[in-house]
Amino acid sequence: MSASAYAHDLDKNAANYLPLTPLGFLDRTAEVYPARTAIVHGALRQSWADTRQRCYRLASALVKRGIKAGDTVSIIAPNTPAMLEAHFGVPLSGAVLNTINCRLDADGIAFILRHGECKLLMVDREFSAVVAAALEGIAERPQVIDINDHLAPVGPAIGQTDYESLLNTGDADFPGIWPRDEWSPIALNYTSGTTGDPKGVVPSHRGTYLMSLLQMTNWPLPHAPVYLWTLPMFHANGWCFTWAITAAAGTHVCLRKVIPEDIFAAIEQHQVDHFCAAPIVLATLANAANAAAPILQRRVRVLTAGSPPPATVLAAMDKLGFEVNHVFGITEVSGTPVSCADQQAWQDLAADEQARIKARQGVRAAGLEHLRVADADTLAAVCNNGAEAGEILLRGNTVMMGYLKNPAATAAAFAGGWFHTGDVAVVHVDGYLQITDRAKDIIISGGENISSVEVEEVLYRYPGVLTAAVVAQPDEKWGEVPCAFVELKPDMPPISEAEMIAFCRDRLAHFKAPRRIVFGALPKTATGKIQKFILRKQAGSRDAITKLSGNLPA
Repeated sequence: MSASAYAHDLDKNAANYLPLTPLGFLDRTAEVYPARTAIVHGALRQSWADTRQRCYRLASALVKRGIKAGDTVSIIAPNTPAMLEAHFGVPLSGAVLNTINCRLDADGIAFILRHGECKLLMVDREFSAVVAAALEGIAERPQVIDINDHLAPVGPAIGQTDYESLLNTGDADFPGIWPRDEWSPIALNYTSGTTGDPKGVVPSHRGTYLMSLLQMTNWPLPHAPVYLWTLPMFHANGWCFTWAITAAAGTHVCLRKVIPEDIFAAIEQHQVDHFCAAPIVLATLANAANAAAPILQRRVRVLTAGSPPPATVLAAMDKLGFEVNHVFGITEVSGTPVSCADQQAWQDLAADEQARIKARQGVRAAGLEHLRVADADTLAAVCNNGAEAGEILLRGNTVMMGYLKNPAATAAAFAGGWFHTGDVAVVHVDGYLQITDRAKDIIISGGENISSVEVEEVLYRYPGVLTAAVVAQPDEKWGEVPCAFVELKPDMPPISEAEMIAFCRDRLAHFKAPRRIVFGALPKTATGKIQKFILRKQAGSRDAITKLSGNLPA
């Protein structure tokens, strides 16, 4: 038989080809396990049958309110049932889901609503005041829906109706508007903005479907896990665990606020066996455990990412009964396709050495096609010697479609046929990579990204500031916090550090404000460019991170 025979009569059709999308996970789980608990939220217990019905009601109700395919529907809420339902209901209406960081200030929220051209906004009433302020700066206001969560602090009602009333207008038998092409947007996730305004990352149905399966297989997830939502669902769609836990027929245990006592209580009360968290959450748990000494009755598996977890924290978590896996990801790939894959030989090492090795970012998952640490311009791979640094480059089917309305940034991110993460790393002899610095001036504080440029812009608005630069300063609790270096105009009287910090806190989300301000002349090149590498050294970033993690090369 000639090879050309395969070119005939083997076409795609309705029987052998459907666009990949994570939305189908909901139907399958509800059909097979209708009575199984899907969501736990305080005293609320909601089955998968009820959850499916509510998601389709939401989709139907959105369509009835004029939402069309390709429209942006936004939501500002913590980890609640409404936030989880939105991950299915919004895309099933044909719309694109935009989950907004509920820690942002009014200006940050307003920018996202304008840039994303939001048509309808659902708001948890705890955040209604800041959202109301954000809406003041928007000419074409979206429809607003209040979410009256029974565990939320009561804020003012600002919507045309509320979430439950909205769902009551929907049809549970609505068939859903499914993607005709898997290369269609399912979500819009904003970065924290490395050069000013945040960028809108657009993942596809195909990419999030594959990332969901990657998360299920790379960790891997067992059947019917009980998953605690400590990771914000607004952060890259919860690394796609909103869809992955559903596919595994698991139980979503919602948690509005990350409080150690509540985490330990949820683990015990609901038999939680999995959760994801930034290293700051692990450190907080370890510190709380030192005071209350709760010992887990069984192993609880944890994924951590966002910044290198201190080796001491990993060791402490292991003693408490947590099995921690370190992973690396970025919003532009919808999750964490790089992980510190465990090796049997590590079990023979001392606990401190194990923790040091496990703090590395690791190797690619089977669901990520290519990973390279290389020169960003030539794309030549670095040597596996733990010393030669390069940029982490990724290539695969979970990488974003691009940045919304930003072709220049999209082209730069995909230069040379690779996605440029902006993270700098070395590769050790065993092939495991380890981040040593960031090409972008991002500060990762408690798992949240902070743009140094955004903070600098506020500092420049303070009277008398000539030059300002912001870098990461290590912090034992948050991992990193902003440290500002400020050069005043000549003949300016002394300025109080406390006053300037308060000035920033009044104009930024509080977690973005500098924790420390150093006054004096800033080091510059002959062309006037600020030498941030000197400031990072002065702030103690590298030395302190080395001390905390114990695993960076000299």
